Parts: sequence; structure tokens; C-alpha cells
Amino acid sequence: MLALFHLARLADDSLLLLLRGGDASSMATSLQRFVFRSKLKLSVFEPRALATGAAMETYAVHREGDAYVFGCGDHSVIVGAAVADDAWRVLQVRAGWPWLPDDALGALLPPAISLERLQAVAFDKGCYPGQEIVARLHYRGGHKRHMHCVVLSQFVSGGTVLHRNGDKNIQLLDVSRDDATFQALAVIDDGLMQSLDDASRIDTDEGIRLHVVQSWSA
Repeated sequence: MLALFHLARLADDSLLLLLRGGDASSMATSLQRFVFRSKLKLSVFEPRALATGAAMETYAVHREGDAYVFGCGDHSVIVGAAVADDAWRVLQVRAGWPWLPDDALGALLPPAISLERLQAVAFDKGCYPGQEIVARLHYRGGHKRHMHCVVLSQFVSGGTVLHRNGDKNIQLLDVSRDDATFQALAVIDDGLMQSLDDASRIDTDEGIRLHVVQSWSA
């Protein structure tokens, strides 16, 4: 995966893309070469403040003044809010809505972050680079990395790769703080999970303990 984003249809002739990690200008430049003769214009907005909104149907979107509100079930994310806050971060982590740090771009396949569960990937539609490989891994059960919600024993930056017995088993995605705990989404090798006597607790070579509180296999 080179990018992860929300895509909202604002009108018949207007789409809004909320990038969940990465650089919008670089992505727009990459997409521009596919425009060809289409009457299509790609515009990049300046970074906008994010804030937490009320519960709203998943995938619904509407506009409030100059802000856009994206529904995520038990909460919503307001893009372009007058006053920013970080409360949405831990809600997104608990719900398994990943944001990709730079270190994870180009390093993961869709099943690793449970995109099927979010109805955010199609295995049988279209022809995109890597689609055949992704579909084969899905239908044959060949993918061996999956996403988990974990509580960390101490703060670690999102994007950090942690080791167990010398192997790079754990890729942290976004990390958020809730009161006195640090919660994160982590992509963990299935083999590591299966080798543990207690799969809810992982001690890493870096001296950091992960307590697994939620797992997604699809």
C-alpha cells in the first residue's frame, strides 16, 4: 500500500480525498499522470485541523460551513475544525481505523490492516498493480500478518518496528495516549502470536511490553 484514504463524493462532479498518512502533494503528482485527456482537476488543500465529532453513520459525510465531517460509527472526524483536538485518535485506534506513518508506506499489504473489514478493498474488482497477488493471498489464506490493538508499557513513536528474538515481528502504526495508557495499532506476524504461551502479552527485545486487547483477522 502506497496510500490509504477516505474518499467522499461531495457532488456529482466533486470528490474529496482525506489522506490517512503520507503527503498530499506527492500523491497528487503521482495521480496526475493518469488524468490523460479527462476533464479532471486535482487540487491540494493546505493542511487542516482535525477534531472529534458526535457519533455518525460509518462512511457518511457532510459539510458544516468550511469543515467536512466524516462518519466513523461511534464518532466522527471533523476536517477543517475551528478548534483542533486529539480525542479522535484513541477512538480511531480502538475501532481499528489505521493511519499510516511514513515508515509503513509501501511496506504492507491490505489484509495486514484489516481493510476488508472496513469495506475498503476489493479482491475481485478492477485491475490494479498487485491486485492478483493480494487476491490470491486472501482466498488461499496465505497472508501471515494481521492488525491488533495493543496497550504499550511506554510511549513509542508511530512507525517504529519492534523485535522479538531478533526478528522484525511488529510494525507500529498510529500511537495515541488515553489518560495514563498508550494505545496503538500494530501489525504483528501470525507466527509470533502462535508461538506465545499467552498471546495477549508480548515482550519485545527493546524492553517494551505489548498487551493485546483486540485483534482483526479480516
